[in-house]
Amino acid sequence: METQSLLDNMINELKRGTQIMIVLHALKEMQYGYSLLQVLNDKKVHIEAGTLYPLLRRLDQQGLLDSIWDTTESRPRKYYKLNQEGLNILEALKKAWYEMIKDVETSIKE
Repeated sequence: METQSLLDNMINELKRGTQIMIVLHALKEMQYGYSLLQVLNDKKVHIEAGTLYPLLRRLDQQGLLDSIWDTTESRPRKYYKLNQEGLNILEALKKAWYEMIKDVETSIKE
């Protein structure tokens, strides 16, 4: 495997590990799938719809989100928002993330 392709794959693995935390954070405000994709893209977080929608369903099933269907428009939309359990998980993930950053920085200092 060429070096650039290997590097790209490794960077994608790092990004996948942070997507849940980023999505949970973005769902502090009520969003439907496409609006969430736009918010994330505006923040330079590129996540495919084929990755986001299953993630939203999983987080909802895990009880971390509140969701409601809006059928007032011609096209029904499912809206999601972080609930208290999701907020607790997000705060724990952020704490673990910052600890990992500190550990990595300590480990790779020259």
